[in-house]
Amino acid sequence: MPLELPLRLGGLALLGLTLLHLVFPRRFQWKTDLAQLTLLNRQIFYVHTLFLCLVLIWMGLLAVLDPGALLTPSPLARWVNAGTAGFWLARLVIQFFGYSAELWRGKRLETFVHYAFSLLWIGLTVLYTLAWWKVR
Repeated sequence: MPLELPLRLGGLALLGLTLLHLVFPRRFQWKTDLAQLTLLNRQIFYVHTLFLCLVLIWMGLLAVLDPGALLTPSPLARWVNAGTAGFWLARLVIQFFGYSAELWRGKRLETFVHYAFSLLWIGLTVLYTLAWWKVR
């Protein structure tokens, strides 16, 4: 199927994104910043980050190991593809409206990262929309 390879590549990107979360604590000095939070808020942050990574792993493994399941017409495939496309579309919107441009504008590396991730969110949205379209 023509979408199997793009789904596998998208899945690898998601697994890579999960691994990228391993460097976030040091890169963004989470230990120092989170020390200012209450214990409850700090633990909520860590738990939510863990569960986000679990979702990325689930999405990535599904796409890498069994893209055919996403491309075989069924109600489940329709729901998973539509939900995943919506998830990445929401993430794309947050990229531009949830983060201040002050964080990246005028900074070479941060601007590159902002646009690189924007392209990734666009690509994932399009990919899962196409998969949904195929099984609708």
